[in-house]
Amino acid sequence: MTETRDALAHAHEPHENVSGKLNWLRAGVLGANDGIVSVAGIVVGVAGATSDAKVILTAGIAGLVAGALSMAGGEYVSVSTQRDTERAMLQLEKYELKTMPEAEERELAEIYEDKGLSPELAKQVAKELTAKDPLQAHADAELRIDPDNLTSPWQAAWASLVSFTVGALLPLLAIGLPPVSYRVWACAAAVAVGLALTGLISARLGDAATRPAILRNIGVGALTMLVTYYVGVLFGVTVG
Repeated sequence: MTETRDALAHAHEPHENVSGKLNWLRAGVLGANDGIVSVAGIVVGVAGATSDAKVILTAGIAGLVAGALSMAGGEYVSVSTQRDTERAMLQLEKYELKTMPEAEERELAEIYEDKGLSPELAKQVAKELTAKDPLQAHADAELRIDPDNLTSPWQAAWASLVSFTVGALLPLLAIGLPPVSYRVWACAAAVAVGLALTGLISARLGDAATRPAILRNIGVGALTMLVTYYVGVLFGVTVG
């Protein structure tokens, strides 16, 4: 009995909601990343074409608003689709539990047996979990879904909107405040710091190596600004 209780406790012990964590990571930190890189590309590109601060800031603000709304809308649609899929999977699981409970219990036992439990213990665990809450047991073990904590499209949309805006403000302010001769370099330095920070946070939250994440972020940002700056120089305009 002690072994069975231990197995049950392990089966239902609090575990990190990986899908929720990745969703917030993608919608939050990566949203800020996109805000930094995309708006930096816009303002540096326009700065390569003209020194008029009003033109540069107007382009940057337009990019911020358009990018934030686009990110929020994209996240809402994407996560809504994911939520609909989760609901459909849960509905199917409810139907199967209602129409073929014995087969579903055997399937649950096989899942725990594949995880390393003995056949006898796996059957006992499946039986007790099914008696307590069959949908929760199957959703957790088979679908990796928490029926009481489905992904929220509104949370993802707001996270993207806010994080993109915060990230985009960095290059916008960095290029708008300094004197003309220092604008591009100040923006590049601020973007490098911002991307290093988002790379560090994303690596820490994802339990990944920090150095590659930081270098990758800065490299993408530097390449973006370099290309857009010379595109601006190539198609430069005279304002006046």
